[in-house]
Amino acid sequence: MPRRTATMLASALVLIALLCAGVLIKVPYSEMSPGPTVNTLGEARGEPVLQISGRKTYPASGHLNMTTVRVTGADYRMNIFEAVYGWLAHDSVVVPHDTLYPDGKTEEESTQENAEEFSQSQESAKVAALKELDIPVSTQVVVSTVVKGSPSEGKLHAGDVIKAVDGTAVKEPDDVAKLVTEHRPGENVTFTIVPAKEAAAAEKAGRDPEGGEKVTIKTVKAPPAEGDGEEEGKDRAIVGIRAGTDHTFPFEIDIKLADVGGPSAGLMFSLGIIDKLTPGDLTGGKFVAGTGTIDDAGTVGPIGGITMKLVGARNAGARYFLTPNDNCASAAADTPDGLTLVRVKTIEDATKSLERIKAGKTAGLPSCSTG
Repeated sequence: MPRRTATMLASALVLIALLCAGVLIKVPYSEMSPGPTVNTLGEARGEPVLQISGRKTYPASGHLNMTTVRVTGADYRMNIFEAVYGWLAHDSVVVPHDTLYPDGKTEEESTQENAEEFSQSQESAKVAALKELDIPVSTQVVVSTVVKGSPSEGKLHAGDVIKAVDGTAVKEPDDVAKLVTEHRPGENVTFTIVPAKEAAAAEKAGRDPEGGEKVTIKTVKAPPAEGDGEEEGKDRAIVGIRAGTDHTFPFEIDIKLADVGGPSAGLMFSLGIIDKLTPGDLTGGKFVAGTGTIDDAGTVGPIGGITMKLVGARNAGARYFLTPNDNCASAAADTPDGLTLVRVKTIEDATKSLERIKAGKTAGLPSCSTG
């Protein structure tokens, strides 16, 4: 065989081997890319994203788009070619697999966690919006979860409103744990509750749950917490529940959006609710997108995947992007052309900035920087 032919054949075989290796060898990385954006003032799958009944609403134009990030599944492993392409592409980010799925978390576990965070973010968005509009919202302490096999199983249920513990009224979830741990393991503790069904009926009617029934539960010794010494906390009493908060709204607010998880849409849901409950437009017809968690007090928190959300927003047509304060530096370091970042710390910051955008007074908008 001529030397040249042999060399070409050998090179081809090496290339084929490298290609096969690139496809077959898996690497511990995952990919993030821009996900869909949804206008909270508009519709998704043929129905309004925000549905409000029992209160006068007003038409709202423009866009207040929430943004998302698309990620590869927990069970998917990228090959070398996919990882290299992702590193070179501008519209995707390759990150260590454990960044998205820490501690060996499965895709099902991650989806469930995201769904719970999404549900909680909706509640906080409603509370923050109504508080911003000075509309009263009632808050009560509820049973959030009941541990299987615990003394509370079958006696307390998720959604039960906790009015008192041993006759002492509770106002915060932490009050419940504090009152329970005043007991020693083996002692009885008495809860005054409104069962979940009655509480749900009261919430639907727009009133606080009334009355209450007494439930007595025998405490048990808490398992040692991580980092506890052998003796530390050994006599701490528990009943096997986690307390949380629930709210009673004076009218019904439903957020209809499927296949979305996590808490990062909270800010944009709040602004959409405010826009629908007030005359005129918050945006003046402008295309505004954004992201950020929100708590009941209206504080905006940071999120993940900010650069991908910027790309998704600009691709959808956004001109302004409401950016959580703690995400500002990374967002400013890689901002798509034509997109103006607006720094926000609270829902009040966001509404004031929207007023400036509506009026065309954008020179004074709080901006993000890399510093």
